[in-house]
Amino acid sequence: MNLTKQIMTWGQGFDSPAPGHFYEGKQVYTLQSQQSDVLGNQATGLAASPGLTLGTAALRQDTIPAITKRQLQETEVEAEILRLQAGIVQAKAQLQSLRESTTQRLGPAEAAVFDAHMAFLDDPAYTGEMVRRVRSNRSNVEAVVAAVSQEMSDMLAALPDEYLAARADDIRDVGNRLLRLLAGTTPWDPAQLPAGSIVVAEELAPSDVAAFSTGVVAMVTARGSRTAHAVIMAKSLGIPAVVGLGENLSRIAQGDTLMVDGDAGLVVIRPDVQEQQAVKEQMHRNLQLNEMAVQRAKEPAISRDGVAIHVLANIGHLKDIPTALANGADGVGLFRTEFLYLDSDHWPTEEEQFAVYRQALASFADKPVIIRTLDIGGDKPLPYAKLPKEDNPFLGYRAIRFCLDNLDIFKTQLRALLRASYYGSLWVMFPMVENVQEVRIAKDLVAQCRQELKNEGCPMADKIPLGIMVEIPAAAVAADILAKQVDFMSIGTNDLTQYTLAADRGNEKIAYLYDAVHPAVLRLVRQTCVAGRHAGIPVGMCGELAGDAQMTEALLGFGLTELSMGAAAIPRVKEGVRTVSCQQAEPWAQRLLDLESPADVRTAAAHRQGTVER
Repeated sequence: MNLTKQIMTWGQGFDSPAPGHFYEGKQVYTLQSQQSDVLGNQATGLAASPGLTLGTAALRQDTIPAITKRQLQETEVEAEILRLQAGIVQAKAQLQSLRESTTQRLGPAEAAVFDAHMAFLDDPAYTGEMVRRVRSNRSNVEAVVAAVSQEMSDMLAALPDEYLAARADDIRDVGNRLLRLLAGTTPWDPAQLPAGSIVVAEELAPSDVAAFSTGVVAMVTARGSRTAHAVIMAKSLGIPAVVGLGENLSRIAQGDTLMVDGDAGLVVIRPDVQEQQAVKEQMHRNLQLNEMAVQRAKEPAISRDGVAIHVLANIGHLKDIPTALANGADGVGLFRTEFLYLDSDHWPTEEEQFAVYRQALASFADKPVIIRTLDIGGDKPLPYAKLPKEDNPFLGYRAIRFCLDNLDIFKTQLRALLRASYYGSLWVMFPMVENVQEVRIAKDLVAQCRQELKNEGCPMADKIPLGIMVEIPAAAVAADILAKQVDFMSIGTNDLTQYTLAADRGNEKIAYLYDAVHPAVLRLVRQTCVAGRHAGIPVGMCGELAGDAQMTEALLGFGLTELSMGAAAIPRVKEGVRTVSCQQAEPWAQRLLDLESPADVRTAAAHRQGTVER
């Protein structure tokens, strides 16, 4: 992406910018998109974890052992099963060690992924199926491990829910660990990489990233998505990451000097001396800004023209709360309740849910905690739920649709939430809302549960704001109608983007199409904000876009007053808010909507921040 600056003055026939041009003051910037992903020594992929760095390419050296399928003799079967069981024991020991080291380095929330890995090794649907196939098919254990791991991974990858789809990586990681142990091969050890290493690999697993030495400064992969667990860990480590580089990865040789820009999704291979010096200077400036942001993280985020912006945390588990508080969260903008159901072998009871919600609310005292009601359905299989198999679960029986059809389950959650409201500042948010009728029924159910609990003498908060997630394009288009029914709206850009662009966010083949800064998505964001302002209710955002510091000014310009994100992004976004005038941001953000592509939007935003396009 090149940015050509053309100095022009008003009155020279440029009353309005032509397509692909962008006015700022009396200057016009021409936004020129490259048709290729490669320009000279540059290669672009997906911007996965922010940051800018220089380092030395360290190519992953090991490979998965070759699999040869072999038919067993009857007398060999039990010995083969014992070999599998021994491999499982070894794998668990390795994972326990990884869990302990990751807890010390990153905290319990990030280490929890290894609990899931160990749970896979006890899962009858996974390792139990391996044992069954060795016996029934009389196949050697390597072939069975590879086949079962691939089948389960493919099944998870096909799910529309980003959390579950990303678990496909975890299954592959566990399966590959078992295969290496069975083959007796020595795994690649990223813990031994020297200072300044940039890990280059076809794909990286969470266990790889957790084992990175402190000398690793970035990672670059041919495959992967922004929501993969390995990327989440890279963000927690604070290292830049670019994924989805594809065939361009083959252009990188061991020991090459690389520049990695995790904000732009850019890798420069063998940059020259001048380029390296420019990057080092920018890295120094970034370091100073980041240190300042962390020091001021717990201070309010007030714009230059005095507008208070609430910068909140997305919480996926109680384990995430300490990190959110440490990073200065002004509350919780999205508390996902699905872990209560996914981590259980039964529908969670009212008491079980009440205990969790009470703890979350009490942790944030008087700060708002927006708890999203159950977002589960045909796309999120539960072993104890009789959910239908759907051809297109993206558009199926899920979230509010499932809840309104299963009132006992829904009311159990609502009662637990209402009881917990006494212990903090609870806001309740309904997901996947498409029409007014859904909102009205949900509100009526809340009123019914409130009356039931009042009759039982249960204390509750007098006022609990009720809101919706705007994640279906229809909800954004009709936001002016829906806004009259609720106390707040929160834009879920992850789903809104994939629905608007018809681009599955978990599909690597079309990952280049999935970008939340597409002008079409931004127009829906702006439309929702306008509807909220006219109705006199706050509009927030809890998708990945909210944590993109480069887009903070644009989001405030659209009219957002709450931004919710992963805890690690909070200090950086808060500092960004303090540099922005909301009044001045509005006309600038409006002009972004007339640009032609996401790349043009990002270029304009980068220039607005004063960054240098390479």
